[in-house]
Amino acid sequence: MSKEYKLEVEKREATKPRELKGLRKAGKIPGVFYAHDTEASINFTIDKSEINNAIKSDANIFLISVGGKERNVLFKSVQYHPVTEEIIHIDLYGVNMKKAVIVKVPITLFGDSIGVKEEGGVVNQAGLEVEIKCLPGDIPNLIEVDITELSIGDTLLASNINLDNKLELISNSEMLIVSITLPMKEIEEVEETDEELEEGEEGAEGSSEADGKPSDGEEKPAEDNKDSDGGNQ
Repeated sequence: MSKEYKLEVEKREATKPRELKGLRKAGKIPGVFYAHDTEASINFTIDKSEINNAIKSDANIFLISVGGKERNVLFKSVQYHPVTEEIIHIDLYGVNMKKAVIVKVPITLFGDSIGVKEEGGVVNQAGLEVEIKCLPGDIPNLIEVDITELSIGDTLLASNINLDNKLELISNSEMLIVSITLPMKEIEEVEETDEELEEGEEGAEGSSEADGKPSDGEEKPAEDNKDSDGGNQ
């Protein structure tokens, strides 16, 4: 179940890049609020410390006051500075708690895979999150995936995830989530062995052809020799 956390936001007039930069220097993060039932968006600012506390709360649903009215919102989009990785902008989306929404939820793996513990394999997690549909109050913080029974060569797709019956999978059911494979060094060794075997087979085949003679005793053109098992090359 989703936790709810109250956010204190302030309406803002500043929209120019220089003004927004000044707000960030003052410890405030600019943002935009919009909702499923409103046409116009509302610009706001929120203290950086307020966002940090909200993230630590592990909440998915937030309560804000917009135009004297309290609204339930989700973090729809968060932008980070490319160098400092600090939050520089945030979009809040107003939701109806009785209507389903589509959100992305992170995946966490648990369990000791047979392929790793007993066969010396490695875990490759290809999918870090899945998209689901559910009521805002049912949004999970994360989705746990058990990999205990996976052996080397096994894969787990999005469709294999055991979701709560309140959650509907929206991501492609064939999306790869995790696979158990041989360590990279072992794969390279197997490939080299296969190549050596192929070269040996080709050499043996060439010796056999060199010893053979055309059945009619006549020399044939090189292009015909391609289709002749006993011809000279």
